[in-house]
Amino acid sequence: MSTVYTPDWESIDSRPVPAWFADAKFGIFIHWGLYSVPAFSRKDWFAEWYQPQIQEQQKEEILAFHNRVYGKNFRYADFVPQFRTELFDAAQWIKLFERAGAKYMNITSKHHDGFCLFPSKYAWNWNSVDCTPHRDLCGELRDACEGSAVRFGVYHSIYEWYHPLYLENPERFALEHLHPMMKDLIERYQPHTLFTDGEWDHPAETWHSQEFLQWLYNDSSVRDFIVPNDRWGTGTRKALHGGNATTEYGSLELHTADFDFPKPFEECRGIGGSFGFNRAEEAEDYLTGVQLIRLLVDLAARGGNLLLNIGPAADGTIPALMQDRLLEIGRWLAVNGEAIYGTRKGVQSAQEGVRYTRKGAATYVFLEHFPFGAVVLEDQPYDPARTATLLGWKGEGNPVTTVNADGKTALRFSGFPPEALESKCYYCVRLG
Repeated sequence: MSTVYTPDWESIDSRPVPAWFADAKFGIFIHWGLYSVPAFSRKDWFAEWYQPQIQEQQKEEILAFHNRVYGKNFRYADFVPQFRTELFDAAQWIKLFERAGAKYMNITSKHHDGFCLFPSKYAWNWNSVDCTPHRDLCGELRDACEGSAVRFGVYHSIYEWYHPLYLENPERFALEHLHPMMKDLIERYQPHTLFTDGEWDHPAETWHSQEFLQWLYNDSSVRDFIVPNDRWGTGTRKALHGGNATTEYGSLELHTADFDFPKPFEECRGIGGSFGFNRAEEAEDYLTGVQLIRLLVDLAARGGNLLLNIGPAADGTIPALMQDRLLEIGRWLAVNGEAIYGTRKGVQSAQEGVRYTRKGAATYVFLEHFPFGAVVLEDQPYDPARTATLLGWKGEGNPVTTVNADGKTALRFSGFPPEALESKCYYCVRLG
C-alpha cells in the first residue's frame, strides 16, 4: 500500500525525492516572458524584475532606459503585443538541450508579474494564449519533450507583485488563485519538476503549502515522479521543508568540509548574472564553458545538480553565446557523462584540483589539470586490486596505472599528447 501523506511537515518531509532527480545531475532553467521584450537591467540585477523597476522606480538607470526607449507613459502591459515569439521552435530547443546533455528542464510557467505561458482562467487575458503570441508555450515544450532524453518541468511563482487579491489578502490569494492554478497546471502538463519561488514574504501556513503538497503527493497524477523544491514559505529553503534543496548564484560554499543536505540539492544560476535575458551583459559577464563544467563537477561531487539558466529573446531564439556554452558542456559530457549521471556524493576532498563521485563499486576521479606524470590521491588508500581507466582516451593501450605511494593511490600517466584525449578540461579517471 502506498504511503498516505498528511498536511504537516513531518509527514510531507518523509516523502523521498524520486531517484531520477539525483541521477539526472544537469537541467536547463528557462526564464522567458514579457520581461524578455525590454531584456534590460543593470549588470548587478535581474532583468526579469523589470516591472517593479519601472513601476516603483527602484533602480534609476532602468527607469531612465525605459523612459528613453519606450516613453514615460508606456506601461509594462504594453509589452504584450511585442512578445511575439515568432522564431520559437520547441523541437529545436529540446534538441539543443539534448546536445547539451541536460536531462530535465524548467520553464517559467508564471513569473512574479503573473503573466502565464499557458492558458488559465485564473489569469484571463494575462497569458500567452489569450494574448500575443496566442500560443501555449508550455504545451509546445511539453510535447517536444515527449520521446526525448529531456524531462519536462515547470517553474511557478507563488506570489504576484501586483495582483489585487494578493495585495489585499495573501491567504485568500493562495487558496482561491494560486492553488487552483497550480493544480490545473500540474494536471494539464504532468511535469516532472515543480520549482516554486517567491515564497519569502509569508510563512508556509499563509500559503497553505502543506495542504498543497499533501494533494501533490497523494492525489495528483504525478505523485509518483514529480520533484517539488523547498521554496514553500519563509524559512523553508535548503531542504528544511518540502522537496529538494535549492540554492542559487553560489549561495552555498561547495568546498566547506561540513557541507551537507539531507536531500538531493540543486544549484541554479544563469550563464551570466541575470536569469532573464539582459542585453546590457557582455561576453565578459558570462561564465566560460570551462567554468561551467567545473561548477557541474563540483556540484556532482557534493551530490548535487546544476540547473543552468538560459534567457531566450522575445522572438524565441536562444542567444548564440548561451548556445555555445551549452554545447561545450554537452561535448564534455559526451566523453565523461558516466562519471556524472547516476552518481552520488564522493569523498569530500580538500586536495586542490581533485574531485570525486561514485557509482556502485566505481570511484570517479576528476583532475582539473592535464595529467602529466603522476598524481597522488590524498584521499584514496592504495588497493592493488583496483584498476584505472582514463575516460576519453583515443590511443592504444592503457595510459594510466595505479601505484602505491606510501599507502595512498597514485595515478601514473604515460607520456601522451593532449590530442590523444577527447576531454579538454577536467580529466576523469575511473577507479574500479
